[in-house]
Amino acid sequence: MIAAHSIRAVSQRTGLTPHVIRIWEKRYTAVQPKRTDTNRRLYSEDDVERLCLLSWLTRNGHSIGAIAKLSLEDLRSMAQTTPNVNEDVKSATSVPSGAGPSVHLNASVEAVRKLDSAGLEAALQAGLVDLGSRGFLQKLMCPMAHKIGELWRAGEITAAHEHFATAAIKVFVGQLTKTYLTSIDAPNIIVATPAGQLHELGAVIVASAASHLGWQTTYLGPSLPAAEIAGAAAQNKSKVIALSIVYPCDDPALPDELKQLGKLAPDSAQILVGGRAASGYQDTLDDIGAQLVECPDKLETLLSDLRDPHA
Repeated sequence: MIAAHSIRAVSQRTGLTPHVIRIWEKRYTAVQPKRTDTNRRLYSEDDVERLCLLSWLTRNGHSIGAIAKLSLEDLRSMAQTTPNVNEDVKSATSVPSGAGPSVHLNASVEAVRKLDSAGLEAALQAGLVDLGSRGFLQKLMCPMAHKIGELWRAGEITAAHEHFATAAIKVFVGQLTKTYLTSIDAPNIIVATPAGQLHELGAVIVASAASHLGWQTTYLGPSLPAAEIAGAAAQNKSKVIALSIVYPCDDPALPDELKQLGKLAPDSAQILVGGRAASGYQDTLDDIGAQLVECPDKLETLLSDLRDPHA
């Protein structure tokens, strides 16, 4: 008789939550359990082994989307050749001095997984010391925002984990921003996410990067209507409006919001738009004269040029 296991038993054996198991089944067809007459899932020993391997491999750098449909034999081979990066981050507070960006990233993400406030703060502080302010933002914060988004979409972490990370990083980056010296005559930048965009971690990082480059930064937060963003830009005589668009890439209401912003924003304000999903609205961005920012280096170059065109 073939062994059959409930989702609860599989969760205990694999370390994956039932939520993650269902997401991996639904989105990626990672496993295809049989069903009882009452529609309860029943998992075979092969299913359990697949999930154990997938759990281990995703924790060590592989994307679930890239490996979910591999054969069991391929997963076993991949596990044998994949280094256990988490051995370097058993404790986020014990990252060695002089560690590379990937070690700091793994330590930070592991602290988010554990909802470990002290561990996350220690990992961020170690990253700041080793990488410096510019490297911290470009080599740790940006990849971390990307990784957290990936994990959330894959169902490996919940919205609570994402909110935890955003709240902790806002506090940490806010303290860091206070150390930047900004001239009272420096131009102003508005940073926000448009209506319907609830993920603000990217916007928080942009605001800190702008402050680091000498801008007077006004951070408005997530999901703000176009009229409110335009009004703040007019009041502050802002030279730039920076928006972060992370998810989804096909919000049917967002193009109208962006067009509204294009109409209401001061003519003197350049609109910059970045984030994982921003390219999905390229046609609308072209229509309103906004510039798509696809990477941190490009953002830094644009902000430097816009702040002082004659430098």
